[in-house]
Amino acid sequence: MSGFLFDEIVFGPVRSRRFGVSLGINLLPETMKYCSFNCIYCECGLTAPDQEKHARLFSTEKVITALEERFKILKQQGLEPDNITFAGNGEPTMHPGFNDIIDKTVELRAAYFPKAGITVLSNATRLHIPSVREALRKIDNNVLKLDAGSETMFRLINRPASPVSLHEIVDNLASLGGRLVIQTLFLRGIINNQVVDNTTDEETGLWLGHLMKIKPALVMLYTVSRETPEQNIEKISKTEMQQIAGKLDALHIPNEVF
Repeated sequence: MSGFLFDEIVFGPVRSRRFGVSLGINLLPETMKYCSFNCIYCECGLTAPDQEKHARLFSTEKVITALEERFKILKQQGLEPDNITFAGNGEPTMHPGFNDIIDKTVELRAAYFPKAGITVLSNATRLHIPSVREALRKIDNNVLKLDAGSETMFRLINRPASPVSLHEIVDNLASLGGRLVIQTLFLRGIINNQVVDNTTDEETGLWLGHLMKIKPALVMLYTVSRETPEQNIEKISKTEMQQIAGKLDALHIPNEVF
């Protein structure tokens, strides 16, 4: 599977299960995924090992121009998004102008759609960078990934392209003081002759321990819903997902199953 890629900077608005009417922002290349993870389930496909050689990012100025132009058009059409969502073809915080783009988005939101939230979907690998943390403090919804309890499962599922550990990610997530949403995707399968399963009692127990430390405002639970780049990945049943949610309920951690 080559993966689904967005071919423009601003896409939508589309109706989202999570965020209502969402206007999407893609800061990453139109023709390739650009990410610090290589998740086995990513709908954008696999991360190329030589991505740095080929990635051509939109300039900060081009992104801001595209945002303002689309905001004007939507306003003229009488369409008002519930959310302005940074997602796209990989990890949005990898754009070098991320902080400046967030600043301008906040300004444009106030001028055109003051009721809309600003959301960033991130894998949390760059929370140690001061400019990224500064930008995320300015928005309404930080939706950050945590797919594993153990370091081993983290590397099997997310396959980080940068030298980052699960321990570091959890510490950085905890440092946000609960002003975040955690997003976790549950799956099982056999990838490269290795069993991958983050639904076991051991994995969920470690994961719950991380969440107790992080204290998120909400945990969003998912399983695979589209074709995945790696084969032999199993979708987790609704019953099992509800059982995992029950463990969060027992700890009084707000959650929602999608």
